[in-house]
Amino acid sequence: MKKFNLTIIVIFLLALFNVNAQEKKKFKIHTVAFYNLENLFDTINDPIKYDEASPIMEMNEALRGEVYKNKVRNMARVVADIGSEDTNNTPALIGVSEVENRQVLVDLVNDPQLLHKDYGIIHYESPDKRGIDVALLYQKALFKPKDSSSHVLLIYDDLTRDRVYTRDQLLVSGELDGDLIHVIVNHWPSRSGGEARSRSKRVGAAKLNKRIIDSLQSIDPYAKVITMGDFNDNPTNASFKKALKAKADKDKIPLKGIYNPFENQYKKMGLGTTGYRDAWSLFDMVLITQPFLEKDYSSFRFYKAGIFNKHYLTNKRGRYKGYPFRSFADGGFTDGFSDHFPVYIYLIKEVKDEEPKTEN
Repeated sequence: MKKFNLTIIVIFLLALFNVNAQEKKKFKIHTVAFYNLENLFDTINDPIKYDEASPIMEMNEALRGEVYKNKVRNMARVVADIGSEDTNNTPALIGVSEVENRQVLVDLVNDPQLLHKDYGIIHYESPDKRGIDVALLYQKALFKPKDSSSHVLLIYDDLTRDRVYTRDQLLVSGELDGDLIHVIVNHWPSRSGGEARSRSKRVGAAKLNKRIIDSLQSIDPYAKVITMGDFNDNPTNASFKKALKAKADKDKIPLKGIYNPFENQYKKMGLGTTGYRDAWSLFDMVLITQPFLEKDYSSFRFYKAGIFNKHYLTNKRGRYKGYPFRSFADGGFTDGFSDHFPVYIYLIKEVKDEEPKTEN
């Protein structure tokens, strides 16, 4: 497959890059995204998973095959669209959650909308009681995995002290166009039973996430780490502010600190990725460590972050107008997408003109 070498001409102001405003520089740009795929389950009853409670398995058996095909097609459409307007490409890396197994990911990346991008898959089975996992998809032409591991989250119910079986955290290290980066894909415990009662579970998930990041930074303080996922918490909750110690001001991030580009989108702009009871929550985020914020663009740096909430991904009418157009509702398939909007960041790197060759 022909390797992508996409570039973008970006004109930055003097205050941002300390160059003349008329000067043009060439930058390579890649999208790194996350998407909760909302119950991407297959039609096969797995005896070791609680998949019979999945929306697709609760449907009439005669309908399941067609519903599954349409669900995969819809998910592929969104993945193909994220970041494409600015990069002319699909995401170089995309973390996903709420997938049943590796096979549903194989079906996703082999959809005609994505097949030509030649995505690789990194996935581990997790002990989640609903049978859902996280995974990382990557364009093989752009990202070269070096190592991956799955990290178990050991948490317990505050009242019963029984173990809560939930999603592991996936760590993948590799080279993005030659730059070593580390990606953690998360799907933290839900708010089932109420935010207060379940809070300690997400704080526990945040502490595990911080330990993974700390372990990478102990080897290399300048490690470029991306942690992404459906966190089931907002940027201002204790899991982020106290346990992960994420900050919203990128100019005040210490060397081993974590920057959350979505905090101000939530606090100042009121944006969200999922809605419930007439209120927005911003549960889906992509956070980065400080080395992505340096001004030396000889390697990949952070450019911008956003919520991918195109019109076709939203409900058009009714009490949920403007909310994500989910796939399943009232026991049926809506031909929608997900109950979460995807999120993304752009990473950019300056492309130097080749030095002119001299003749001997």
